Amino acid sequence: MPVNILMPALSPTMTEGTLARWLKKEGDAVASGDVIAEIETDKATMEVEAVDEGILGRILVADGTEGVKVNEPIGVLVAEGEAVPAGAAEASIAPAPAAVAKDQGGAKPAADGAAGTAKPDTAAGVPAKAPAAHATATAAPAAGGRVFASPLAKRIAKEAGIELGALKGSGPNGRVIRADVEAAKSAPKTAPAPAPTPAAAPPRPVAAPAIAAPHQKLPNSNMRRTIARRLTESKQQVPHFYVSMDIELDALLKLRSQLNAASPADGPGTFKLSVNDMLIKACAVALRRVPKVNASYTDEAIILYDEVDISVAVSMPDGLITPIVRSADRKSLSEIHREAFGLIRRAREGKLKPEEFQGGGFSISNMGMYGVRDFSAIINPPQGAILAVGAGEKRAVVKNDQLAIATVMTCTLSVDHRVIDGALAAEWMAALKAIVENPLSLVV
Repeated sequence: MPVNILMPALSPTMTEGTLARWLKKEGDAVASGDVIAEIETDKATMEVEAVDEGILGRILVADGTEGVKVNEPIGVLVAEGEAVPAGAAEASIAPAPAAVAKDQGGAKPAADGAAGTAKPDTAAGVPAKAPAAHATATAAPAAGGRVFASPLAKRIAKEAGIELGALKGSGPNGRVIRADVEAAKSAPKTAPAPAPTPAAAPPRPVAAPAIAAPHQKLPNSNMRRTIARRLTESKQQVPHFYVSMDIELDALLKLRSQLNAASPADGPGTFKLSVNDMLIKACAVALRRVPKVNASYTDEAIILYDEVDISVAVSMPDGLITPIVRSADRKSLSEIHREAFGLIRRAREGKLKPEEFQGGGFSISNMGMYGVRDFSAIINPPQGAILAVGAGEKRAVVKNDQLAIATVMTCTLSVDHRVIDGALAAEWMAALKAIVENPLSLVV
């Protein structure tokens, strides 16, 4: 009997997407595992695979259609020889065929069930539509006892003795990701599961002022709309507190030149460290020294992260994305360079895997390359802090009561005052200053 192919939720923040193009035509046979369409989400372009078989009987949403809501029918799958309905199949007939997403780089994060069982954007307060009433965002075992989780989440859960089937997945289509397992590790063992908090009513839209001057309109992309919503929520709901400090860079720049000079001229071991690579490592070491800054706030408890995962803000034509350097405190500078370089390249190509930008406990936003002296960054929830890095510039400083010249950058730490107090933020900034001004600890 006909079943609907529904618009899947391919990331936790996705409420709608753009159907970039169909890779199957009406009348084409669809086998399990076939890539049937490309979807542009608020983060990247993803591919959707079918896990059911049949004939693509009807395309309901054409190529290039923007603003397609999650769980909205986009096509109809029929059995061979079956009559093709004029529109979407009745919701009561059967659930939509299952689909999983993969980025165009070729990685395939597992997903649980159909496009019709995609996880709604519950964080944004968007309920699932009626046809997806059977949907679930938990990692409950599928037929045959399979639990859908990332390989990293499985490994961490196994080491911690955590049952994956008992976790609620926050990844695409309810997939259990690393953050879910680590949250379970940090949660009090005897605390009961909190009741779900009703989504706040959306604010009443304010009419845009009339614009009389000659102008042109640039339609908001999915990414731009998501950035606008999340940053507005952050500034409205998170009490920001700021701590700024001037840090001398000369010793770090000297070490960088020495390390780059020692790099092989070519081959797989070649590297050319950037100041940002070294700051990622410096922040990671500082978070180990002052671990209470590597934290998030919840109403039940403050979450202290075991791993030091650094999110790096990357500018893109449509907005901003924050790929993550995992376990940065345990990686060498050359490893951080290669990993960060690859993440930034894939981010700008729209080919990041979901696990490469979901999570992280701390963020860095560096605008020094633009000559910006100092600025304050907006916290990326649920993280508790973000470091804004300004340009290194020659400034007059006083050393031993003598006027001297030094390369100085101004850094501003934005913290969630619910979890990080001012004194703690200052302690962390002092630790960062000590590391950057005496950088040998970055290589030992």
